[in-house]
Amino acid sequence: MKRNKLIVIACIGIAVLLSIAAFAGCAGGGDAPVCEIVVKDFGTITVTLNRKEAPITVDHFVKLAKNGAFDGSVFNRVQTGFVLQGGAGAKDDSTIKGEFKSNGVDNNILHKKGVISMARAKDPNSASSQFFIMLEDNATLDGDYAAFGEVTGGWDTVEKICASITADDYTQDYYGLAMGFLKDTSMITIETIRVVD
Repeated sequence: MKRNKLIVIACIGIAVLLSIAAFAGCAGGGDAPVCEIVVKDFGTITVTLNRKEAPITVDHFVKLAKNGAFDGSVFNRVQTGFVLQGGAGAKDDSTIKGEFKSNGVDNNILHKKGVISMARAKDPNSASSQFFIMLEDNATLDGDYAAFGEVTGGWDTVEKICASITADDYTQDYYGLAMGFLKDTSMITIETIRVVD
């Protein structure tokens, strides 16, 4: 009887370990998921996410990517020397807790060139699908926006997108002229975001 109990316990233990290993091996399941942002006519941007610093944000982004929510969404903002912003028009408008210091979360990722972070409205917990890629370092965002990874490949694609935008592509109001928001006809399509590791 005792031997049977030990066998059962051993089997349960093995099953648990296999489950953990399977989760870790699934795309997007580790501490540093890798995603590819496929941009129509421009190429692919690879981002490596940081689940240790921003677990809620990373889980949300990975979920949206796996569900196809980003398919057909757009880059709607190109502000020279500041950000390339995308994810507008995604098929999911659920919001998440903002993982940054002024909202009570100890996130130590700084807004350096190449970092990816979540866009939001005034409400600190209003981030949904829109994200931005830093085009230059900008410490004024540190502690107030949820950075959650960085570009690790395809920076040439980022540069090609930025170089393609002319003055005529911006909305002719404050949002376009001062903040870099694009006309509907000038927005750049994200074909998909796929989780590859």
